[in-house]
Amino acid sequence: MTPIKLTLQGGLPFVPATIVHRGQQIRVENVLVDTGSGGTVFAADDLAEVGILPEPADELHRLSGIGGTEYVFSKTIDSLSVGRLSVDKFCIEVGALDYGFAIQGILGVDYLRAVGAVIDLEQLTLHAN
Repeated sequence: MTPIKLTLQGGLPFVPATIVHRGQQIRVENVLVDTGSGGTVFAADDLAEVGILPEPADELHRLSGIGGTEYVFSKTIDSLSVGRLSVDKFCIEVGALDYGFAIQGILGVDYLRAVGAVIDLEQLTLHAN
């Protein structure tokens, strides 16, 4: 499998990701690979384009981290892929992601473990074991 190239922005590793929800697909370009985040979260403004909106049955959560505190809702999507690293029926969180710099999503440890990701910081790549 061909490794996915990590792009450094401000010293942080980013990759593009593809989300499929109810048969609609969106490519999100600036997604942070973050081993310090337990969960995977994406910007609500981007995902609204493919109909990922809050619904009465969605769970609401409060996230706290280095970027501050925000409220998000959970949504199970058809699939989340970074290159060929893909997982089906995956639960993501959706929120504002207003951290003062261009970020459209965060790939957390939940996704990285689900796909068996290996991060090679010397080669700046992401691949499966």
